[in-house]
Amino acid sequence: MKKLDLAALLVVALVAHSLHGATFHIAPGGDDSNSGSAARPFATLQRAQRAVRALKQAGKLDEPVTVSLYGGSYPLREPVVFDSQDSGTATAPITYAAAPGERPVLKGGRRIAGWRKFSDRLWVVDLPEVKAGAWRFNQLFVNGESRSRARLPHQGFSRVAGCPDGTIKTGYHKDSQRFEFKPGDIRADWTNLQDVEVIVYHFWTDSHLLIKSVDSASNLVTFAYKAGKVFTDDFTTNGARYVVKNVFEGLDAPGEWYLDRHTGALYYMPKAGKEMSQVEVVAPELPVFMRLEGSPKQREFVEHLAFRGLTFQFNRFELPPGNSNEQQGSSSVPAAITLTGARHCRFENCEFRNLGTWAIEAGKGCTENAFLGNEIHHIAAGGFRVNGGTERDHPLERTSNNLIADNHLHDYGRVYPSAVGILLMHTEGNSVVHNHIHHGYYTGVSVGWVWNYARSVSWGNRIEFNHFHDIGQGLLSDMGGIYTLGVSPGTVIRNNLIHDVDANQYGGWGIYHDQASSHLLVESNVVYRTKFAAFNIHFSKEVTVRNNIFALGRLEQLNRTKSEPHKSVFFENNIVYWKTGELYHGNWKDESTIPAAQPKGQAGTATLASTFDCDWNLYFNPASQRGDVKFAGDTWAEWQQRGKDTHSMYADPLFVDPEHADFRLKLGSPALMLGFQPIDLSQVGPRVSTGPGKGN
Repeated sequence: MKKLDLAALLVVALVAHSLHGATFHIAPGGDDSNSGSAARPFATLQRAQRAVRALKQAGKLDEPVTVSLYGGSYPLREPVVFDSQDSGTATAPITYAAAPGERPVLKGGRRIAGWRKFSDRLWVVDLPEVKAGAWRFNQLFVNGESRSRARLPHQGFSRVAGCPDGTIKTGYHKDSQRFEFKPGDIRADWTNLQDVEVIVYHFWTDSHLLIKSVDSASNLVTFAYKAGKVFTDDFTTNGARYVVKNVFEGLDAPGEWYLDRHTGALYYMPKAGKEMSQVEVVAPELPVFMRLEGSPKQREFVEHLAFRGLTFQFNRFELPPGNSNEQQGSSSVPAAITLTGARHCRFENCEFRNLGTWAIEAGKGCTENAFLGNEIHHIAAGGFRVNGGTERDHPLERTSNNLIADNHLHDYGRVYPSAVGILLMHTEGNSVVHNHIHHGYYTGVSVGWVWNYARSVSWGNRIEFNHFHDIGQGLLSDMGGIYTLGVSPGTVIRNNLIHDVDANQYGGWGIYHDQASSHLLVESNVVYRTKFAAFNIHFSKEVTVRNNIFALGRLEQLNRTKSEPHKSVFFENNIVYWKTGELYHGNWKDESTIPAAQPKGQAGTATLASTFDCDWNLYFNPASQRGDVKFAGDTWAEWQQRGKDTHSMYADPLFVDPEHADFRLKLGSPALMLGFQPIDLSQVGPRVSTGPGKGN
C-alpha cells in the first residue's frame, strides 16, 4: 500500500509541478484514498501532510508546495504535528492555505444532538463519555456564540465576608484556602458540591477554586486547593468579589447550561424564541489543534512552513488539580497552536475564535517567525505568547526576532481574564507592530519576565504603531495598555495609541514600568483617558521618556512608587494635559544620598542625589492657573529650584480638539517651540484587513 501511495504521489507531483510548484487539495467531501488533485481531493490535513512528506522523499524539493483547502468544516480529533521532516526551504516553502475565495474551518469541538425536554424551560442530553470521566468541558457554544455556565449571582458579584487565612495586614502573597461568605451566597446542599467552581477576582489575578466543603454554621467555604493571594479586594480590607459557576440550582436564566459530570447529563435553557431544533450546540473536545515540534538543541528545526487563511474554532482546557491560575498573566494556560524550534514559519490571515486557551505560543528555539494579519477574538485566555530559554538554558533554546504584526485581537480573557493580549516573556529582538488590541480584562502587551534587577534575556523588543483601547474594563487591578517588567536594554515603545484603560481598585495605567524596568525608550506615544496615570513607574532605572502626549488621566497623570539611588527616568519634551486628578502623584522625592567627591584623605559630605530628570516639557490644565498646580507637592518655583523642568512651560498646547481625542497640534503651539515633534497616528493599527481571505 505504501508503494502504491508513493507511486501515485509521484504521478501527482509530476502533473501538478509547474512554475508555481506542486499543489495538493483538501475538501470536506474528499477522500484520503484519493490522489489529492483538484478533481480528487483528500479529506484531511494529515493525509495531505503525508503526501508532502512523500514528495520530499521522492526527490529534491526545489519549488514551493501548496496544500489548498476548500471551504467548509474540518473536524479534528487529534492534533496535527509537524516536525523537521515537514520543513520547506527558503526557495521552496510549504504552505497550507485556503483556496481562493474559500473559508476552511478547523474545528476541535463536537456537535451535541439528541436533546429531550427536561422541564418547561430546560432541555437535557446524555453524554456517556462525560459520565465515564473521558470528557470534561467548561465552555459551550450555541450557533457559534458562547453560553454561560449556570452561575450565582446572575449579575454582578458576591463579596467575601471574612478572611480567616490572612488579610492584607499579613501580606497579600499568602496562600489562602478558605473564606467566610455571607449567609445564602454559598450553600452546602448544592448538587455535586465538589464540582462547583468559585472564581475570585483579586489584585491582578482570577483564582479558580473547586469547593471541598461548606460549613453552614460558620458560613465558611474550604477549597480543594489554595489560591496564592489573600481574599481581599486588592490592597484594602474589603472582601474580594467572586462568582460561583456550574451550580445546578442557579440554572434559571436563558442561555445558561450545567454539566453533571457524575451522570453525564448536560442541561441547557434556550434563549427566548429558540427551539433546540433550530440551534447548533457545540462543546469543545480537542485540547490542541497543531504543534510545530522541532528540537533546537539537536538543531532539528521546523522551517519554512506557512498557514494562511485558515479558521481555528473550539478547543478544550480546564485547569489541572492544584492550579488555581495564580501565575501572572494566566501564563500557565496552554495554547491552541504551539511552536518549538520553529524558524521562518508564518501564520497569516487566519482566524482564531471560541477557544478555551491562548491562540498561539512560540516557545524555546523559535526565531524569525511571523504572525501577520490574523484575527483573534472571543477566546478564553490571551492571543500570542512568546517565551524561550533563559540565560541558564542552552543558547539554541533562546527565542528571538519574531514578528507579530497587523493582527486584530479583541474580546480576550473571557474565561481567564488575567490573560495578556500579547505576552513577551524570556525573548529578545521581537517586533510587535501595527496591531489593534481591545476589550481585554488585563494588559494589552507585556514585555519581560524577570523581577527586580536580575539578569534578563529580554532586550531589544519593539512595540510600535499599535492601537490599544478598552483595556481592563474595571474587572482587575494593576495593569496597563503596555506593561514592562525587568531589565530590558534596547526595548523601544514608540508611536502607540493607548486610551480607555480602567481598573477595579488601583492601576489602569497607560504605560506601566514595573519591577526594575530598565534601559527602555518610550517615545512619541499618545495616551489618554486612563483611570490612573497615563504614565506609571513602580521602580525602574534609566528609562527615557520623550516626545509623548499624556492626557486626561482621571485620578492622576504621572506616577512613581519608589525612589532609588539612581536615575529612574529621563522625562523630556512631553506634553501633559489634564483636567482632574494630580499631576505628579506618588513618590517623586530625591531622598537618596550619595557621598560627595572629596580629595583623598578627606571626609565626604552626604549630598542629595537626583533620582529623576525632567525638562523641556509642556504642562497644562485648562481649569487651573500655574500657581494653583502642585508638582509632587511643590509649587512651580519650588519644583524648578530642585532642578526640575527649568526650561519647561505651563501653557495651552493648542490641540485641535482634545474633547474628541484629536491631539494634533495647531500652528503656533508652544510645544513646537520646545522642540516637540508632531506625532503622526495615521499609520497606527493594522495596515491590512485581518482574518481569512484578507490581505492575500
